[in-house]
Amino acid sequence: MSGMANPIRVTAAVSKVLAAFLEDPEADRYGLDLMRASGHPSGTLYPILLRLQNAGWVEAHWEKIDPVAAGRPARRYYRLTPDGQLSARTELAALQAQLNRGLGAATPTTNPRTA
Repeated sequence: MSGMANPIRVTAAVSKVLAAFLEDPEADRYGLDLMRASGHPSGTLYPILLRLQNAGWVEAHWEKIDPVAAGRPARRYYRLTPDGQLSARTELAALQAQLNRGLGAATPTTNPRTA
């Protein structure tokens, strides 16, 4: 793989996942945690996480626990990479600016008192 990461198309669904990561960019997050934070079911979340990993925005690792002792399976943790943090902030800011422009265009320019 070359040094150039795969481009990510930041859809509304992807932006919710990125926003969840940016709540605490240094934290390891696991699937159920990210599903709750983003509002996405697993069938939406995991393909997004895979795309973000392939692009180099997210890294993943398995929790080092004894599943029997812990009473649950090991979790796969995800975290934004430094590039991912920068890209996520840039993309979300651009998306917010786009939304603001869209809302601005829909706002009536006439003063309601003079109309």
